[in-house]
Amino acid sequence: MFMVTIKADEISNIILEHIKQYNREVKIVNIGTVLQVGDGITRIHGLDEVMIEGSSVKATRKIAQIPVNEAYLDCVINALAKLIDGRGEISAFKSQLIESPTSGIISRCSIYEPIQIGLIAIDLMIPIGRSQRELIIRDRKTGKIVVATDTIFNQQWQNVICVYVAIGQKASFVAQVVTTFQERGAMEYTIVVAETTDSPATLHYLAPYTGAALAEYFMYLE
Repeated sequence: MFMVTIKADEISNIILEHIKQYNREVKIVNIGTVLQVGDGITRIHGLDEVMIEGSSVKATRKIAQIPVNEAYLDCVINALAKLIDGRGEISAFKSQLIESPTSGIISRCSIYEPIQIGLIAIDLMIPIGRSQRELIIRDRKTGKIVVATDTIFNQQWQNVICVYVAIGQKASFVAQVVTTFQERGAMEYTIVVAETTDSPATLHYLAPYTGAALAEYFMYLE
């Protein structure tokens, strides 16, 4: 163990040096105190520059939409298309309506190509058409998520973009699914939209629309 000794005359020099290096810049920061946290709602006291009763609002004259970009592949986002995997931000110059008008029957193409989901019983007997809508209905804890994830795994090298939407699931479970996608190489062609159990009900409602909007962007992408 080494002892560092400082002479008395050196102390004043050290103090003067620190005074010279002191940053005199003054910043005004709006600080509050968290009073209560629960059910995805935080009550804060002391902030006077946030939305309150009587605040001014401005109409954008735009329908609700989200930013879209091919860079969202291999990312985890929330219902507002904001990255939540710690990768920063993505600059998107295009936007997609959250709820787009449905195309008419005449403008739709015929379904002639099946999509292989990896389950032999379904692929052989009742194959699902590519671009066909299919609803998975089963009781709780019977493997609906497994069917969805296996379908995503089976699209590798098939030139198919996948969007996995997790609504009301635990953050730990979503992280486990994302890790599995990464290990299987599925995140390269997959976007994960996640709103966990602690998210507000409004975002739970919005999440599937966000996932559909992202899928529609890639559908119309030339």
